[in-house]
Amino acid sequence: MAKKASEDSAKSAATKVDLIKKYQSHQSDTGSTEVQIAVLTKKVSDLTRHLQEHKKDFDSRRGLLMMVGKRRRLLNYLKKTDSEKYTKLIADLGLRK
Repeated sequence: MAKKASEDSAKSAATKVDLIKKYQSHQSDTGSTEVQIAVLTKKVSDLTRHLQEHKKDFDSRRGLLMMVGKRRRLLNYLKKTDSEKYTKLIADLGLRK
């Protein structure tokens, strides 16, 4: 069981690094709005999958709602500051709007 958890965390860390490389605007960029939205989208999809299996995990559900709210605020900020990047990111991540 512990081995599976460590494999999952290593896999998710590699996925996060790939997302950062894909959406970063320059070499050392790890916290731009686009990167944060992409990482949050990955976390939201993983947590959604978890909650479909564990329907009574209300603490994780609260965390999911907080992540979705943060992503929404970041998307609103990106739309306000650079609507072209916003539409490109929405299409690329498969989010609606």
